[in-house]
Amino acid sequence: MHTQHVELAQRRYPIHIGKGLLNRPELWLPSLRGRQVLVISDTNVAPHYLAPVAAALRSTGRQFDTLILPPGEQEKTLQRFAEALDALARLRANRDACVIALGGGVIGDLAGFAAACWMRGIDFLQIPTTLLAMVDSSVGGKTAVDLPQGKNLVGAFHQPCAVISDIDTLQTLPMRELSAGLAEVVKYGAIFDAAFLHWLEQHADALLDRQPDAIGEAIARSCQFKAEVVARDETEQGDRALLNFGHTFGHALETATDYGSLLHGEAVAIGMLMAARLSANLGRSSLADTERLRQLLIRLRLPVDRPDGPSPSQLLELMRLDKKSLSGELRLVLWRGIGHAEIVRDVPELAVREVLMR
Repeated sequence: MHTQHVELAQRRYPIHIGKGLLNRPELWLPSLRGRQVLVISDTNVAPHYLAPVAAALRSTGRQFDTLILPPGEQEKTLQRFAEALDALARLRANRDACVIALGGGVIGDLAGFAAACWMRGIDFLQIPTTLLAMVDSSVGGKTAVDLPQGKNLVGAFHQPCAVISDIDTLQTLPMRELSAGLAEVVKYGAIFDAAFLHWLEQHADALLDRQPDAIGEAIARSCQFKAEVVARDETEQGDRALLNFGHTFGHALETATDYGSLLHGEAVAIGMLMAARLSANLGRSSLADTERLRQLLIRLRLPVDRPDGPSPSQLLELMRLDKKSLSGELRLVLWRGIGHAEIVRDVPELAVREVLMR
C-alpha cells in the first residue's frame, strides 16, 4: 500500500492506494466522525463493491442508508443531486454525518456536491472505483453537477476527508473505461513531466494489461502531481488551471454530444490533441511533440479525432461558456512542448476554429 497526503492550509487528508483496501476498513472508518452515513453509488458498482463497505459500517453500529443511482455522466444532474439531499433528509443527517462516494467520477462529483451543500458542508469520503476517478476527480475537492448548457457549471470546492483507491476494483472496469482513465494519467506527463510521459510510453502495454505494479505506480505518481498543485492553489486561482489541459475542448465535445457518445477521458484525449495542435499552429510548440502525444494516445486505445456532428461554431460557443473562461474570453491551457503547459488568454478565434474543424 502507498499513502500520500494532500496538504492544505488548514488541514491534510490521506490518499491510500493499493490492493484489497475495501477489506481494510481500519483505513477509513477513523475518518467518520459521526454515527450517520449515506453511501452513494450506482447500479454498475454497487453489486460488486457495496457489500464490504456496508458490512464495515454495520459492524460499528452506525446508522446508514444507501442511494443507488443509474450510471453515466447524463445522470450528473440537479435532479439526482436533489435525490441525494432527500436521502440525507430521510437519514436526518446531522452536521457530523458523512457521505461516502463509492464509484467513478460522476458519483464522486455528485456525492461531494451534496455533502458540500447539506447543512453548509458535511464530511465526505471518496472510494473511487475507476482509474479516472483515482487519478483525478477523487483528489482535490472539485464537486459539481452538469446543466444542459455545460458541464460542471453548478458546484463547489469541498475536500474529502480521505481517499481510498483499491486497485482491485479496476479488474471489473471495462477496457474502454480503463483507457479513458489513462487519458488523465497522460495529462500529467504532458503538462508537468516529460520523464513521466516517457515512462508511460514504456509501460503502455503493462497498463492496458492492468498489471498491479504499473497501475499502482501510475496512480501514485498522478496523485502526487495533483496533490502538489492543489496544495499550492486549492480553488484554482492560478496553477491549478493547468490541470485543465484539453478540458475546455473536451467539455465542449461532451456537452455537444449530450454526454452520450464520448466518455470524459475520451473527450479529454481529443481535447489535449486539439490543444497541442493549436499550440503548434501558434508557434508555441513543435509538431513532433504533437505527434508523439497522438501516438501515445492511440497506443492506449483512445480516440484522437473529434466526432462528426458538432460544428466548430457550436463548440466555440460552448467553450466560451466553460467555467474556465474569463469575461467571455477564452482562457486555454496550451503547452510549449511535453512537460511545459501554460495558461494563455486572448487566443485568436480563427486559430481555435481551425483546430475545431479537423
